[in-house]
Amino acid sequence: MTSQAESPEIFTVKQVADYLKVTQRTIYRLAAAKKIPAFKVGGTWRFSRADIERWIEQQSSVSGFQP
Repeated sequence: MTSQAESPEIFTVKQVADYLKVTQRTIYRLAAAKKIPAFKVGGTWRFSRADIERWIEQQSSVSGFQP
């Protein structure tokens, strides 16, 4: 069973960047352009893990990827 610390429900910019294997700058750009699901808490971007996983699925189907 995974612990809360290993699998957070809310990601920071750094955590999303690491998860998606892109730079933090890319995540800031996507969030500011509303191209990735995100919200701000006290002026800092946050990301729901479930929303990010759904977004990944949508991106895969949009690009025509078939496993």
